[in-house]
Amino acid sequence: MTGTSLDIFAGRVRDNWGTLTSELIENCSVRLAELLQAPRTEAWVADLCHERPESRELYRDPVHGFVLLAHTEAEGRYRVPHDHGESWVIYGVLDGEMEMGTYARVEGPGEAPRLVKRGSTLVRPGDVQVYLPGDIHDTRCVSGPAIQFRFTARDLRLETTIVRYADQGGVWVPSV
Repeated sequence: MTGTSLDIFAGRVRDNWGTLTSELIENCSVRLAELLQAPRTEAWVADLCHERPESRELYRDPVHGFVLLAHTEAEGRYRVPHDHGESWVIYGVLDGEMEMGTYARVEGPGEAPRLVKRGSTLVRPGDVQVYLPGDIHDTRCVSGPAIQFRFTARDLRLETTIVRYADQGGVWVPSV
């Protein structure tokens, strides 16, 4: 296959697209990790590194609907815990470092739902991180500005079941 690394990524993902399975996640993760190794001399990568856009759509599949975005995060930028509803996402870091925390939603009888932090992962250039439907995570740019790719199974602007959380006195609870 000829073309840019981005063209090759899109073609390989499209050729292996299907329902959510371990194999699909593995394939998309490998393809995104390969894309993170694209030569900085390719025009689209050079533009990203020079312009550092807050958000840019890199690819949208016209048949399957998956989307690849690039985001530039300023050092210290924090995005509160959230899920991606019924969709799934794979993040990949091109430049800088991102810390991504994971959470479990818990509630006991008569208690309101709250989050318990499981841990966090430092995602460095070339690394990818997967979140499946319902997984709850936050992101913080710890070394930046960071450029990260966000590959989603579909356009998240159309996702109606996304839940974001708010800090209420040190306890993360669903936002209203």
